[in-house]
Amino acid sequence: MKLVDRFISRELLVNLFFAVAVLSLVLVVGNIFRRLLPLLVNHDVPVEYLLTFIAYVLPFSLIFTIPWGLLTTILLVFGRLSADNELIALRSNGISIGRICVSLAVVALVCTGICLWLNVQVAPAAQQKLRTTVLDLAMRNPIALFGSDQVIDQFPRRKIYVGKKEGNLLENIIVFEMNEQHIPMKVTHARTGLLEVDLQNQQILMRLYNARYQQRDEEDPFDLRRVRDGINMAEGTLPISLADLYQKEKKRTSRSAMSLEQLMEQLNSADQKEQSSSRTEISKRFSFPFSCLAFALIGVPLGITAHRRETSMGYLMSLVVAFSYFLFIIIADTLRSNSQVHPELLVWFPNVLFLALGFILFRRLARQ
Repeated sequence: MKLVDRFISRELLVNLFFAVAVLSLVLVVGNIFRRLLPLLVNHDVPVEYLLTFIAYVLPFSLIFTIPWGLLTTILLVFGRLSADNELIALRSNGISIGRICVSLAVVALVCTGICLWLNVQVAPAAQQKLRTTVLDLAMRNPIALFGSDQVIDQFPRRKIYVGKKEGNLLENIIVFEMNEQHIPMKVTHARTGLLEVDLQNQQILMRLYNARYQQRDEEDPFDLRRVRDGINMAEGTLPISLADLYQKEKKRTSRSAMSLEQLMEQLNSADQKEQSSSRTEISKRFSFPFSCLAFALIGVPLGITAHRRETSMGYLMSLVVAFSYFLFIIIADTLRSNSQVHPELLVWFPNVLFLALGFILFRRLARQ
């Protein structure tokens, strides 16, 4: 049996490594294209920020890719064992299906422990660091936030469009200054500009040349007949505070980036919605790692039942099962502020469902 255990363990670990690597690569690249590619293309962002971004995104991606990769691995490995009649040979020699799956149980428990550590400790801290990436870039190299033919909206209550940028020289500049309702109250146009950094006072100085501005009416900003044209300026200076940017990024902290201690503190809040959201987030962090055990239990009978040598069947089944599981998590996360439906219990439902279904299928398989 030691030889069989080593063989199954090797097959599981090798396939798990490649499955997790491929799935993580897809998720990380997707996040790069969604969040970082515009900065890399249009701004002078150092390559080190790309590596830092990947390092912060990877732990959060592993939360999903480890269970999904484990499920794909089980379907492929046990499907191949079944197709090659190796399981029939083992069971003909008196080895039960439960004994064959001992190595899988160990791998699933290790994956559960890793996912639990990532969910509770590593991923929230990485998410918090990821949210301050733009802030770190602004503090070290504020000019890198500006790019050609790009709208810069990182600064609070301002949207800045730059038609062309070469170094710290700007052309075709439009600055929108917003009110609390995010309505542009003042619009400044300038043909050219120059960026200067005043790190001592934590601000960016935008020198505007050949500029003019328009001011909307405070009482009725949507009435274009009340728009007032300002004076033309040969030269003017627009200070942009980096301290305001820091405060904006600090307020954006979501529950996924909060530590477990911060979530526990919010349970004492008088706001019922906040309590419900915090309870749901805590439950999600502890329930999601057990998807490894649920996928392991249901994956074995599904992989053997498929009885296909082709890997496409395993990929398809893993996609369907994983999508069904994640759908419950998404629904619970959407309803997290509604305490009447108890979303903190709903996040545990897919684990209970898949464990029960897997137990029934596994028991039926063992009796065959």
